[in-house]
Amino acid sequence: MTGLQAARLLDVRSLGVAAADGTPLVHEVSLTVEPGERVGLIGESGSGKSLTSFAVTGLLPSGLTASGSAILDGVEVVGARERDLVPLRGRTASVVFQEPLTALDPLMRLGKQVAAPLKRHLGLRGAALRSAVIDALAEVSLPDPERIAKAYPHEISGGQRQRVAIAAALACRPRLLIADEPTTALDVTVQDEILTLLDSLVAERGMALLFVSHDLAVVARMTDRALVLRHGRVVEAGPVETLLSAPTDPYTVELVRSARALDAALEVS
Repeated sequence: MTGLQAARLLDVRSLGVAAADGTPLVHEVSLTVEPGERVGLIGESGSGKSLTSFAVTGLLPSGLTASGSAILDGVEVVGARERDLVPLRGRTASVVFQEPLTALDPLMRLGKQVAAPLKRHLGLRGAALRSAVIDALAEVSLPDPERIAKAYPHEISGGQRQRVAIAAALACRPRLLIADEPTTALDVTVQDEILTLLDSLVAERGMALLFVSHDLAVVARMTDRALVLRHGRVVEAGPVETLLSAPTDPYTVELVRSARALDAALEVS
């Protein structure tokens, strides 16, 4: 590994993902994330963006296999044993998923779910653990965190569930946050609140961010550089400002046109 690769928090080279029957789903994706950098993955449903984010943390669904290379904080993820990846998840990188109701355990109180990574990675117990859980819930601006800690997922709103999921992901202060469509399941007002929260937490902690979305406007708001995926391939990449002002691939051109048309329609209404 070169010195430059070692300095990168995430270094992905020629990453592929295939289905159980060998059908390729992601083709030759390469990307890097430096410490503190914000990178976006954008594309329509089925473009391979979520599979890419799962592959770089070793979280691919059963039956899917990864090829190529994904080095996370110096550890090769592709082909690694699960026991070698567990220490990375929560400490080096954490994931916030699209639907918190399915990401959270419906049969476990929320406080215990936030406590799990704190116990696993930081060894907290007793009063110190309880205090850390309440602090984590308060940090994501949840009202009455003591009550939330005792609640089950179905007893709070969708926006509150996503805040709990963010609290759990950030509890151990990871260096990289992977946000996979974290606002898609929420209404517009709550979406804005969650994006503002993520933006401020990432900035305050100096974390790196890999933000996955189908929404170009959201990617432009949250990241500085982005890769555009279509049918599992990167069709264009570069600074978000350049992608917006001078896209070169026809698919990116259409994404920009659609985003501007929607923005204009909203202004009229």
